[in-house]
Formats: sequence, structure tokens, C-alpha cells
Amino acid sequence: MSLVPSLRVFRHRAYAHYWVMRQLLSGSRQMQAVAIGWQVYDLARQTRSVEESAFVLGLVGLAQFLPVLVFSLVGGQAADRFDRKMILVVSNLGRVVAGIVLVASVAMPADEALPVVFAMSVVMGAVNAFAPAASNALYPTLVPREDLAHAIAWNSLGFQVSAVAGPALGGLLYAWGGEVVYAVSTTMVAGAILAIATAKTPKQEPVANARGLAMAIEGLRYVRDNKIVLGAILIDLVVVFFGGATALLPVFARDVLHTGADGLGLLRAAPAFGAAIVALALALRPLERKVGPWMLWSIVVYGAATLGFGVSKVFWLSMAMLAVTGAADMISVYVRQALIQFATPDAMRGRVASVSFMFISASNELGEFESGIAARFLGPVGAVVLGGTVAIATALAWFRLFPQMATADRFEEPAILVSEPERLEPRIETKSGA
Repeated sequence: MSLVPSLRVFRHRAYAHYWVMRQLLSGSRQMQAVAIGWQVYDLARQTRSVEESAFVLGLVGLAQFLPVLVFSLVGGQAADRFDRKMILVVSNLGRVVAGIVLVASVAMPADEALPVVFAMSVVMGAVNAFAPAASNALYPTLVPREDLAHAIAWNSLGFQVSAVAGPALGGLLYAWGGEVVYAVSTTMVAGAILAIATAKTPKQEPVANARGLAMAIEGLRYVRDNKIVLGAILIDLVVVFFGGATALLPVFARDVLHTGADGLGLLRAAPAFGAAIVALALALRPLERKVGPWMLWSIVVYGAATLGFGVSKVFWLSMAMLAVTGAADMISVYVRQALIQFATPDAMRGRVASVSFMFISASNELGEFESGIAARFLGPVGAVVLGGTVAIATALAWFRLFPQMATADRFEEPAILVSEPERLEPRIETKSGA
């Protein structure tokens, strides 16, 4: 299996529309995250200490995670039962509404603006309960199976480019005011809606014997019974939950590194820059052997770089450490996506994607809340140092707790899979040949 990114995948017009949508949404979210982070922290610092303001910043992550926790499995069912393109159109209209309200929030006094930003964070969390499952379930149907690897590679590359450019652009635009960032990002969402709405997507096959609760349980059972996928998802949950420094970047930018919104944009872009380099390297030369050890040792590197960022007081060194965290994390993403996309049949893609995204969202948004709590009691530096230590310890523990994953040697595209969810496992060679 080759993941060399060939332009031929874009001859499939529906996928080209999808790819444009995906990059516009990715860039928009990154720009919006910079603006929300700086606006919330700046408003909180008017009346609160650094530690208290960091806690308020962490609450934004909690506000975005709670709707995902409540509705994510419902979103997965919807992606398997209803038209995925229409789900993307309708859910992202919610982002447009939220963006318009955020533009207005900039002119409000602090005691009114903060509740409005939190309310819109809940709205965007609700969108995240539906859109990612529909998106991840849709694109494998837009290309032939022989082009799926190229589609995955282009998705990763496009996302990382958006993740680099989005925060940097958001930080620069913030010089003209938060309302400019929100307006530009909302316009990008509108463009994304237009791109996918005009795509000619294939007719979706109905799921046989569709039963709401039973369908959700099937998705959970698939992840539970696939030990390698379970181990990969859980380690991402633990490491990013404790080790992510993203939520505290406004704190470090303003009160540790003493820079402004433009510096915050560069700090947010740094992990994506490192990830983009690794994504390109993996696309040109994909991992073929020892994929399990590569994944676990990259997390050790991630933890060490997080420690380095936590103790750094030099801007360029902090950016370098963040770039290393992004590069190391990209390997984990690469392994997990390859496993899930090739092992999952189309009828279950939405549910499996929703379970995976629920874990990812827990590690990201709920991890931001954890960072806020840790910073409240340990200070921002102490919170990041704790996270880096946990990441290293978790990776080393996974060698013993998930030996099948730790010894996974290579990917191998699975054969035609049977219908029972508990048997939908990819064939993965281990060092012992099992």
C-alpha cells in the first residue's frame, strides 16, 4: 500500500469539492480558536489573576466538549442513516450563526461578552457532534478504494497546511480586532457550505435493520473489541488530555513569553508546522515496519517536547518545542487513521467515526478544561510540566498494557470483512507473525 499523494485523486469531482470544504473549515476553526482564546483570556484578566483567568480559558473547552459527549453517538447514527452531505450543510449553518454572534460579542462589555462566547462555544460543540462523523464517513465513498490512500494523504496534508496558516492569519488579523477574525472565518464557513452543497455525491445505501440504540452500541462494540484500535484511541485520549498545552497558549503568550495576539497565532501554528513536515514525509515514504513502536516512541518525544515548552521562557525555543510536539503527534494520527479507515465497512463508518471523534474531542476540549484546572492550582508552567510527564509515563506503560499494539509491525489492507462488528478487525502483522 502506497500513500504517495497523487493528484489523480482530484479527478473525482465530488472529492475535490469535499477537499475544498474540509480545508476551508479547518482554517476557519483555527482562526476562530485564536480569536476566542485571546478574547476570553483578555476579558478574564481585566478582573482576575493569571491562574483564575487560565481556569476561565479552560472552561471554553468544557463548553465545547459537553455537546459532543451528549450527542456524538447520535451524530454517528445520523451519518449512517441520513444523507451525509445534507448533515454537513445543515450543521455548518450553525457555525455561520455562531460566527455572526461572535462578531457582535466584540462590541459588548466583558460581563456580557463572556457568557455569549461560552454560549457560542456550546453551539460549535453541538456542530462537532454531527459534522465530523458525516465528513469522515462521506469521503471514502467519493473515491474508488484504490484511491482511498491518496485521499487520506491529501486530507492530512491539507489539514496541516490549514492548521499552520489559520492560526498565523488569525493572529495577524486580530490586530484589526476580533470582529475581523470572526467575520473572515465565518465567510470561509459559508464558502465551505457552498463547496459541499454543489458536490454530486453518490447515493447512500440505507442501513439494514436500523435501530437507534443498537446501532450506537455496535459502534462502541467495534472499538472495544479491536484491541489495537482501542489502544491507539485510548493513548491519544490520555496523552492529549493531560499533555496538551494548546489551551494555555494565550497565558504563555501574554504572561510568560510577553507577546501579543500575533505571537499567539505563531505559537498555535507551530505544532501544525511540525505536523505538516511529518505528514509530507509520511506521504512520500509511509511507515511500513514497526508501526506500533513508532507510535509509542513518538509519544515519548511528544512528552519530552511538552516539558521543554513548559520550562522555556524564550519565544523561538517555545515555538521549536511546539513544532516537535506536532511532528510527534502526527505519527499517532497517521497510524490511527490508517487503521480505522481501512478496517471499517461503509455501513458502520459514521458510528465508528463518532466514537473516535468523541475520544478525540474528550482529549482536546476536555483536556483544555483539565489544563485550566491544573493551571489554577499549579500555575501554567506546572500544568504543562505535569502533562509532559504523564505523556512519557503513559507511552512507556502502553508497552506492557497493550503488547499487541506495541509489537504491531506493519499495516496490511484487510480482506472483505464479515458483518458482525466484533469481528471487524484489520489484519496487522506483529513481530511474532501473529
